[in-house]
Amino acid sequence: MKYDFINQLEEMKKQLIIAHRGESFIAPENTLSSINLAWENGVEAVEIDVRLSKDNQIVVIHDSNTWRVSRKFKWISNTELKELKRIDIGKRKNSKFKGEKIPTLHEVLSTVPKGRKIIIEIKSSRKIIPYLKAVISTSTLQTDQVEFISFNLKTLIEVRKQLSQYSIFRIRELDYYWIRKIFRPSINRIISKTVKYNLNGLDLWAGQMLNEDVVMKIKSADLKLYTWTINKSSKAKSLFDMGVDGITTDRAGWIKDQLESYNK
Repeated sequence: MKYDFINQLEEMKKQLIIAHRGESFIAPENTLSSINLAWENGVEAVEIDVRLSKDNQIVVIHDSNTWRVSRKFKWISNTELKELKRIDIGKRKNSKFKGEKIPTLHEVLSTVPKGRKIIIEIKSSRKIIPYLKAVISTSTLQTDQVEFISFNLKTLIEVRKQLSQYSIFRIRELDYYWIRKIFRPSINRIISKTVKYNLNGLDLWAGQMLNEDVVMKIKSADLKLYTWTINKSSKAKSLFDMGVDGITTDRAGWIKDQLESYNK
């Protein structure tokens, strides 16, 4: 019984819960409020999105413009940081977050507690990579506390060249879009390219395509596997039971508590 309990604890340690843009179900996404709330809730990792401003500052925002989060329209790539900082991206989520601003990557990295992890999704072109390298080099984070993800394979290949010491994951949507439910991508081809370019793993949409056989193929290729975006505890548990290494969720603290209750 003691041996089984120890094994169970070890397995739980391997199951990474990733806060999608912070605790974005509660707080405005990609803000210091949502990110710090995730840390306060004991979440192991936070995923953020980064883009490059007009004056080559790395800002934390998902979209290419500010409209969805603020109802004020500014292209990120055509706007300098000081102007982006004037935009309120909190009150649209909830009035109590009024005054929340777009953070810089530097600001976000300074929040990461010891032993926790920040996962950076690159939304800009490859031009951002030298600036990423510069910002990360000034942080106190350890190598295993930073990971990179992107849909763009060429971007990830360049990240591997310039930031070779970090773990890198390729995002794929699988059957996220309806057309892919008819013309399904080849999981074997996805795996072979990921291995070819010496990436560490995949970050996949948790749809119908992601089954036990697919998970087994990925793990057999010695790749790690993250999935997105899971907001039901039962789904999270089934994915971890299949062997998935990490799940990305808008409700990270809540999912964490639910999974811990399953294991009591």
